Amino acid sequence: MSNEVATQIARHLLEIKAIKLNPENPFTWTSGWRSPIYCDNRVTLSHHGIRTFIKQELVNAIRQNFGAVTAIAGVATAGIAQGALVADALQLPYAYVRPEPKKHGMKNQIEGQLPVGSNVVVIEDLISTGGSSLKAIEALREEGFNVLGLGAIFTYGFDIASQHFAKANCPMITLCDYNAMLKVAVELKYINENILDDLSDWRSNPSAWRQ
Repeated sequence: MSNEVATQIARHLLEIKAIKLNPENPFTWTSGWRSPIYCDNRVTLSHHGIRTFIKQELVNAIRQNFGAVTAIAGVATAGIAQGALVADALQLPYAYVRPEPKKHGMKNQIEGQLPVGSNVVVIEDLISTGGSSLKAIEALREEGFNVLGLGAIFTYGFDIASQHFAKANCPMITLCDYNAMLKVAVELKYINENILDDLSDWRSNPSAWRQ
């Protein structure tokens, strides 16, 4: 992760309110965790310049970190559009992966047609614990594809995510992370420096924060 790119991504996400910080009135995730941050990178799709910058930086990261990539796969749902943009820029075949097979029709979990044995890079918008991404990676591997790794826009930097990806033997690269975002948020005066310890405590132990 380039410091310069991470700073620019954080600036973009904060400016368009794709990232919202509200430690005084925390958000509640579906997991039940209380969180001072809400990140919705789908908002970037509405801003041409920002989505183009993100697309190009994901492309650069893929070229720098993964070798003979021959296909791209997006993780449903938020990674679908981001993956399609990257695949188009790289002029590669594209598919997206559902959390589980459809209950009707062809009952597909992988939507699209990738060449047999493709070397796939998976695209996700956001990494929290990594669970949904790793389900997609497992589904691709079960169908005989070689997953080279995963690229994402943003990660909270939870240790458990790193452990999950290491256990799955899947390299993970991201354009920006929680610590880089906090630094920019202070510089832009989105938050006061005196609450940084509280925000750092959340990242260290999110399941227990404000419970």
